[in-house]
Amino acid sequence: MKSVSVVWFKRDLRLRDHAALHAAWKSGQPVLLVYCVEQEFLNHPDTAARHLRFVVQSLAQMRVELEPYGHTVYEFSGGIDDLLHYLLQQGYQPQLFSHQETGLWTTYQRDLRVQQWCTDHGVVWTEFPTNGIIRGLKERSRWEATWRKRVEQEPFPAVHAELVPFDGASDRMLHTGLLAAHAASLPEDGDARLFQPGGEAAGWAYLNSFVRDRLRTYRRSISKPQAARRGCSRLSPYLAWGNLTVRQVMHALADADPPWRQDLQFFVSRLHWHCHFIQKFESECRLEWENLNTGFDAIRNEVRPDWLEAWCDGKTGFPMIDASMRSVCATGYLNFRMRSMLVSFLTHHLWQPWQAGVHHLAQQFLDFEPGIHYPQFQMQAGTMGVNTLRIYNPVKQAEENDPDGSFLRQWLPELAELPLPFLREPWKMTELEMLSYGVRLGLDYPNRIVDHEEAARKAREFLWGTKRSPAARSQVGQILARHVSARKNAKRRGGQG
Repeated sequence: MKSVSVVWFKRDLRLRDHAALHAAWKSGQPVLLVYCVEQEFLNHPDTAARHLRFVVQSLAQMRVELEPYGHTVYEFSGGIDDLLHYLLQQGYQPQLFSHQETGLWTTYQRDLRVQQWCTDHGVVWTEFPTNGIIRGLKERSRWEATWRKRVEQEPFPAVHAELVPFDGASDRMLHTGLLAAHAASLPEDGDARLFQPGGEAAGWAYLNSFVRDRLRTYRRSISKPQAARRGCSRLSPYLAWGNLTVRQVMHALADADPPWRQDLQFFVSRLHWHCHFIQKFESECRLEWENLNTGFDAIRNEVRPDWLEAWCDGKTGFPMIDASMRSVCATGYLNFRMRSMLVSFLTHHLWQPWQAGVHHLAQQFLDFEPGIHYPQFQMQAGTMGVNTLRIYNPVKQAEENDPDGSFLRQWLPELAELPLPFLREPWKMTELEMLSYGVRLGLDYPNRIVDHEEAARKAREFLWGTKRSPAARSQVGQILARHVSARKNAKRRGGQG
């Protein structure tokens, strides 16, 4: 039986700092590079055409770089276990290499299935950790040190020029355009020119420009939706889909050693935060569908479809909410503060369950990362029971983070001619002022669907009452023990004394 090393690409679409690719090279065997086009991914409510387009672009760039060396990344329609079974039938003994994936429940179940298949058929599957995430971690005592050690290690060198080609690929089973064909069959998902392109080269271009120049405005740009488009790193989609690793970013920052040290340190803390939240999801995957703190299960269970539709469409009557939603729907990007505000408005002001909107925003975010998306949704919704409750005032957010109104005017052209006070709070216009400015609420722009101050007051009362309830308080210790390091947990308890 001939041997073949199979490298299974998932959310690690790169050729550098790739532990699985490096291990396959070290095996000395012919190497088959494959991406599985799985129906579970295509049909998942979190998946959108923009995600498929980004993956297609990433695979295309990898193929261009591999072509001179006689390699390509094949696509297989089905599960990796089906491909391994086919290889066995063709007289090959496969060895499987991949990264661990902190994905959705469907990908977790898939991995369990693949592991069982490999055990049953004597196939060795070697998995490698991703970005410092520890599989099977029950508590955080060693996570900080492990994360630091992994991100400080030297990245794996590129080895694709030295791989032994696999000559047993069958055009009947392995292709190079399946995902692109599927993506092309979907409805148009916005103007592709407004989205960041996929691929390693694009990721490195954003990283290099950030380190050389844009990092210096990071701290003062991060909360402002307009300035953040340039002042933030914009690396999140490349980390989410694996065009870059956190380790590569950390090394690029260390090598640059820019003079703006405070911005650098602040950004490094965000990289740590990035992995911290993915580790939460890795340790407690039920965050995908149920409240982390079940003491909150009794509240906020009714969905009001008309309010949900208004929120999804950016037609709530609150300019900062609507501009933020329209922006992310059109470009796939929105800064973190405005993302938090959208979730806060949905779950607090509109009093909708977080589950009602979680898939919609997942579809909009080009950088959709399950391990960040679901824990963050719950944290902003207040259902973890251990975080400070934050109810963002959409008017105050407009005043503080879009002081000249440029973001609102760009995404709400129907309000562009209004002076700043009415641009932020159009419901304060009189009939005469609406006539004067040519904006009729309820026709040109929606009336606000709630009184945000009254809605916030009611939400605050309900949430604080629930947080203080015996049912919610009884779970706080267990949640902290699982998701917070012992040192930070002790400090938190000390602060509560």
